[in-house]
Amino acid sequence: MLEQQLIEIRRHLHLNPELSHEEFETTESIRGWLEEAGIKVVDYSLATGIIAEVGGHHGGPIVAIRADIDALPIQEETGLPYASLIPGKMHACGHDFHTAAILGAALLLKQREQELKGTVRFIFQPAEEKAKGAKLVIQSGALEGVQAIFGMHNKPDLPVGTIGIKSGALMAAADGFVIEVKGVGTHAAVPEAGIDSIVTAAHIVTALQSIVSRNVSSLQSAVISVTRIHSGTAWNVISDKAILDGTIRTFDDKVRSRILERFKQVVDGVAIAYGATASVKWIAGPPSVHNDSSLERLTIEAANSVGLEVVAVAPSPAGEDFAFYQKEIPGFFVFMGTSGRQEWHHPAFDIDERALLISAQYFANLSERAIHQLLMTD
Repeated sequence: MLEQQLIEIRRHLHLNPELSHEEFETTESIRGWLEEAGIKVVDYSLATGIIAEVGGHHGGPIVAIRADIDALPIQEETGLPYASLIPGKMHACGHDFHTAAILGAALLLKQREQELKGTVRFIFQPAEEKAKGAKLVIQSGALEGVQAIFGMHNKPDLPVGTIGIKSGALMAAADGFVIEVKGVGTHAAVPEAGIDSIVTAAHIVTALQSIVSRNVSSLQSAVISVTRIHSGTAWNVISDKAILDGTIRTFDDKVRSRILERFKQVVDGVAIAYGATASVKWIAGPPSVHNDSSLERLTIEAANSVGLEVVAVAPSPAGEDFAFYQKEIPGFFVFMGTSGRQEWHHPAFDIDERALLISAQYFANLSERAIHQLLMTD
């Protein structure tokens, strides 16, 4: 019964994806499902996204469970009967699955609400794909009184029935950059009359690759990728400007700071060597998702109790704004196996819906165990 309900909820969300900061109908749909179940919706004055609570009748600690609700600007190519109805928009990262599963946890806990010795606050967060939503939730005050927070991301390469649990760094800090190289334009036939921004940019790209290999320990990891270069307007003109975009992924705060420091030095040094100038604009993303080791045992016990197999997982270089919550309070993020056909952000991405019910059961059980542990340690 509940499993079919969660499938229907997930498919409704999949049919009607909304991008970051545009999740108005999604918010109202979640509100409707919550209110239909008699679950209290708490007003934190969010433009999109919604906060709900179960429990609180006996006082006690507050724990939070977070789901993200936004979609991506991708044209769906799954061919599913419940494929997106909105051209160019798709739940290609599984946030529809996250929302339905966490809503399922709320429904399960509502059934035994009188037994809860604390409160479970459910955060249906907007704008994760823009790395803005968690900050909005924090600014709204929705973390006030919360002593621990939990969340998940579907993992297509893990089979349904498994869960990836790891203390420490699980997902990367995801920063972006824009480099603007300024030279002196000239006719392509007389390069000596100008300063070639494209040659300078090419050497910057090459030089950046040495930062990780010569500034980061072999026992740690980081990635610098230049993903876009734009320069020039004609085949016979040496352009006076080149723009480079890209991303930096790190798992350790000290490594992150060191790379950002060396990045600017390398860019400036190469530009000077070629007679050009260069500026760097940082696009700060979320920090690394870093799981609190004091909560690991809870997550494993909850997994065992609902029949999930705990598997070891490697850290993912993808970013996730759940990390902002972990800067405020203890938190733990897990990878839920979904037997997916494609990786995140692929136009044919999909999840195995058998993962919905067991995910809901997991987070309901985890919430109860977290409240009990907090009561025992108070």
